Amino acid sequence: MFIRAYLRASTDKQNADRARTDLQAFADERGLVIAAWYVENESGASLKRPELFKLIEDAHEGDSLLIEQVDRLSRLNAADWQTLRAKLAMKRIKVIALDLPTSHMLLDANDFTGRMFEALNSMMLDMLAAISRKDYEDRRRRAQQAINSIMADPTKRAEKYKGKPEDARRHATIRTLLIAKTPWSDIMRDVGCSRMTVAKVARRLKEAG
Repeated sequence: MFIRAYLRASTDKQNADRARTDLQAFADERGLVIAAWYVENESGASLKRPELFKLIEDAHEGDSLLIEQVDRLSRLNAADWQTLRAKLAMKRIKVIALDLPTSHMLLDANDFTGRMFEALNSMMLDMLAAISRKDYEDRRRRAQQAINSIMADPTKRAEKYKGKPEDARRHATIRTLLIAKTPWSDIMRDVGCSRMTVAKVARRLKEAG
């Protein structure tokens, strides 16, 4: 059995490699060797994750997929989650998450207890995947509510050309979404601004402490 570690962050401005130390410590404590690392910056709400599917393709039957939290694996909707679960099941890949203690038992279980723990872990995975998806949808809804509230004044318009005074209302919206840890790609889409604008607001927010 090989241990294959998977690290994910939503945008290239976030550190997907952040949890590497925790995963390595988990393996070291149990005398396990991580055979390969797969790192990417992609949304957990999308199946377009080349490194995750490379991991599945590389895996042998019975290998383990090690993650920090279940939401690193999935913020998928129900249909996409079932698609991913089916691909993992085809190779009997065990999902071991640091935040899911029942999954840790799969590393030492024999054939009989292993089947019991797999059934229990499967239910827990489905539940946590559903919670992760709900959290994702709630954050997006709150972000949209913040945008609607701030942009409610019809006299305010977005920047149209260089040299025009800054749109304070738009910048306030971006600042609110950054504080809420909304991915940059979502801010750009929902507010209708460039990455440069988000970067400018993020820099000012950081300088302000």
